[in-house]
Amino acid sequence: MYRNGIPTSIIAALAGVAASTVRYHLRIAARAAPESQVQHKVARGPVSPVTAGGLKNMADTISFYEREGRLPSSGGYTARERALASWLLSRSRAAARGTLSPAYRDGLAVIPGWDRQPTRAEENAARWERRLAELVHYRQEGNDWPLPQKASNEEERVLGSWLHGQRIKLRKGTLTKEHEGKLDTQLPGWREGRPHSGGRRKSGRVAR
Repeated sequence: MYRNGIPTSIIAALAGVAASTVRYHLRIAARAAPESQVQHKVARGPVSPVTAGGLKNMADTISFYEREGRLPSSGGYTARERALASWLLSRSRAAARGTLSPAYRDGLAVIPGWDRQPTRAEENAARWERRLAELVHYRQEGNDWPLPQKASNEEERVLGSWLHGQRIKLRKGTLTKEHEGKLDTQLPGWREGRPHSGGRRKSGRVAR
């Protein structure tokens, strides 16, 4: 880690030991391999600093990718996903400038193409598929069709607003045939929604 430019304080925090202990061992290592100090300085160079928070973001980003099979999105459902997307975008820009710390570069290398940011069209397409999957899951749990207003929680409001938008597109004739087909197949009854005479079903759900 030291050769990759990570500061002594960060190494100590990750190892759970005092910084003085790390410096002691580095002095011993430097006598055996003097070039390590040069490598450390070169690696740090004019690069973005490595912080404990940054390393945590990197670990969370990698875990997110392994779990979801995709990179965090700026349009993600949770605040944490959106924060990781913003952090990753900054690292991508640093990589393009040649100022990315080797610690981040080597760590993120396990994610193929991590530094290629998706286009706006790709993000919109991924967000649409994600909302569809979330609504399918929401309905499978026994919930009524979500409402865009007077929702019982944030999840219902988000899904209700998205579904309302799909119905508006359908009426205007701007909903693509692909999206219309997926909605018809995966969410039968999505066009009509709740019957006008029916009351709100008590789901007992809470926002995630």
